[in-house]
Amino acid sequence: MGKKLFITRKLPYEVIEPLQAKYDVEMWDKEDVVIPRHVLLEKVKDAEGLMTMLSEKVDEELFQHAPKLKVVANMAVGYDNIDIQAAERANVTITNTPDVLTESTADLTFSLLLATARRMIEAAEYVKNNQWKSWSPLLLAGHDVHRKNIGIVGMGSIGEVVAKRAKGFDMHILYYNRTRKKRAEEELHAQYVSFEELVSQSDFIVCLTPLTNETRNLFTKEVFQQMKPSAIFVNASRGPVVNEDDLYSALVEGEIAGAGLDVFAEEPISGDHPLLQLKQVVALPHIGSATTETRYKMMELCVQNIDRVFSDGTPLTPVKQ
Repeated sequence: MGKKLFITRKLPYEVIEPLQAKYDVEMWDKEDVVIPRHVLLEKVKDAEGLMTMLSEKVDEELFQHAPKLKVVANMAVGYDNIDIQAAERANVTITNTPDVLTESTADLTFSLLLATARRMIEAAEYVKNNQWKSWSPLLLAGHDVHRKNIGIVGMGSIGEVVAKRAKGFDMHILYYNRTRKKRAEEELHAQYVSFEELVSQSDFIVCLTPLTNETRNLFTKEVFQQMKPSAIFVNASRGPVVNEDDLYSALVEGEIAGAGLDVFAEEPISGDHPLLQLKQVVALPHIGSATTETRYKMMELCVQNIDRVFSDGTPLTPVKQ
């Protein structure tokens, strides 16, 4: 039937139908179970195309098992699960799904900030557990968000949209990025500051930086100690940018007030993880882009990228190597 394609997670039929009409498509038959590594390595032996999730490690070993591979379409903006240098050596095109998830991820990020600041999850459980017996002046009192300082680490497209959300709350926007974003400064009155200034001055620190060698373990004990005791830390980027042991200590010792986390060093995180035992932590299962509309757009972009590479070698959203 022509070129062979393997998809590492079960996707809706209507999404992959355009590929099935043109190529030999095989798909892992589980939607919520990660494909075992040995199965993946077996399936890629004859594959010319591969559609992956963040849960799949695409590395030198995989490329050695896939001599015919031409394209890997990763259903995410980030691609820290892929060895880009190894892909270049193997002459494999890597694509991702930027832009289509920006607004949805920004919505979730700001929602996580609000939920942590106002103790929404804790309050909802308080009612459901039949603990609400009376009213008191400081019952489940949280922190104001309006007119506070928000510090955004990583002012990419998602960071800029989070800043727009913050503007609606009359927040003062600080940001730290590898390069200055003049548009954000002009349109949103965002203020470019050093990382140290951002950490010490912000009431809410929102991490949206990609995972790189420079950002791995960016947030450590020393950084948390520089934050305000009332500060709330939000991470919607990648788990390994944070030293989780240091974050736990900072929360327990009262060096910061709370944390909203959509990502973790190891995913899925275990239910007995120390961070999950703390009331001042709001934890979500990496759902930044998880709306029906956005996830379908991400799938469709992966499909288009594979088809374009197979057809004329020009993907829509290649990862620059």
